[in-house]
Amino acid sequence: MTSGSENSNRDHWLSKARQVARQVNLAWWLETLSAPLLIAAIIGAAGLLVVRREFTIIAPWILPASIGGSILLLALACWARAAGKFEQAEQSLVRIEAAMRMRNSLSAARAGVAPWPAPVEKIDAGLAWQWPRLLVPPIGALVLLAAGLLIPVAAKSANPPAPAEQPRAWKQLAAELDKLTKEEVVDEKYLEETRKKLDELKSQQEEQWFSHSSLEATDSLKKAHHAEAERVERELARADKALGDLEKNASTASQGEKNRMMEEFDQALQGLQNGAMKPNPALLEQMKQLDLKDMAKLTPEQIDQLRENLKKHADAIKNGEGKGDGEDWSDELLTGDGEGEGKKDGQGQGAGQGGVDRGPGHDPNVLGAEKDRVDTGKLTGLQARDLSHATPGDLLELQDGEHDVDKSPSKISEGGNTEATGKGGDRVWRDALDPAEQRTLKKFFE
Repeated sequence: MTSGSENSNRDHWLSKARQVARQVNLAWWLETLSAPLLIAAIIGAAGLLVVRREFTIIAPWILPASIGGSILLLALACWARAAGKFEQAEQSLVRIEAAMRMRNSLSAARAGVAPWPAPVEKIDAGLAWQWPRLLVPPIGALVLLAAGLLIPVAAKSANPPAPAEQPRAWKQLAAELDKLTKEEVVDEKYLEETRKKLDELKSQQEEQWFSHSSLEATDSLKKAHHAEAERVERELARADKALGDLEKNASTASQGEKNRMMEEFDQALQGLQNGAMKPNPALLEQMKQLDLKDMAKLTPEQIDQLRENLKKHADAIKNGEGKGDGEDWSDELLTGDGEGEGKKDGQGQGAGQGGVDRGPGHDPNVLGAEKDRVDTGKLTGLQARDLSHATPGDLLELQDGEHDVDKSPSKISEGGNTEATGKGGDRVWRDALDPAEQRTLKKFFE
């Protein structure tokens, strides 16, 4: 065999080996790129939606250019990572001779110990493309990026809508609980439980905040809290009064009176312990340790300190009830802003503070300005020329006239057909009363 044909055979097989190597290396690169490409497409689609929402004024070419640049950088990074698995032409020769069962003839020819085999029309390297596995990642990435570019997105408003206004009763109740917490006059366990119930109402969807069930539950919670606050305030005042009476009348009261006052104090203490809302634990402990049976051992300072604590707690609970945000709107409507000043005749402008010599003090324009009255004028009669079209109630004519009064004296019959003019009371009752009634009336006036 001549050297020319030998070189031609070598070039043929080496060219085929390089083609197989490129095919293998491309497969390794696509395998390395598939997973990162899908992840980058998901992140990129989300990023595109955010950018389109945040930045309404942006050049049309910027987003596609950014996508292309990102994909190029990712492809280069995956190529560099897959390069360690790339196949050379010598390795492809071995793959070809193994697939075509050439018994190492290509390896021996490359080593120079055997001639190069004659060229063949079709080379079989034992490779086949898995098209579903190959096409799914790039098509999925393309769909995701197209969605990020084409899905309609409302631009972010410069002035975002204000959050929905919560019911005013929630604000008022939360303010009351905060005030009681700050004053430290109520057991913390009750405050936490009430806040938990309030948070459950707030956790509803905004559409349910003003529903009938939600407002009913809010009203029930608010009434229960106010009832507990009034109960604790009442029991504290009751205990303070009993303690004050016992201190004042300790030397003069009988034993029965003392027992009654001590029992009053004990009942107040029992009421404070049994309710859902309890006063400060320190105050309860101080009341429990008080020995009322031996008042002589108690100093006036100790009693005064306890009474002062009772008053302080009662005043704090009283002031904290209903003082939060969300007062009744009707109070605001009737009281106005308090800047008006009532006059003595009650015609002052704006709402003020009324008094005996100042007028009522309310705002005269609370319902708005009175509209001008319509002047209806005088009624005028219309003459109906064609009475065939008249309806009942139509005014046909107005005219001035006088009543026809009979001024002749009344007459009554006496004795047969003789007519006589009635005199005095005769005109009134003689014809109207029966004989028995006439005799009774005549006897009365005699």
